[in-house]
Amino acid sequence: MATSKSTFQKRQKEMKRQEKQRMKAERRAQKKLAGPSEGGPLIEPYIDPLGAPDILTSDPDSQE
Repeated sequence: MATSKSTFQKRQKEMKRQEKQRMKAERRAQKKLAGPSEGGPLIEPYIDPLGAPDILTSDPDSQE
């Protein structure tokens, strides 16, 4: 009967692991749906499609 108890414990452990995995996936999905946290602004880098660096100046007259 020792193997039966061992098998049952293994099955319980595996079920617990799977449940934990499902809960983690659910938390990730909820976080993804909620979007970025409200702690700060969303910062997205600007990338020129041609690969040229984006140079912005505060004074538009200074560009030549």
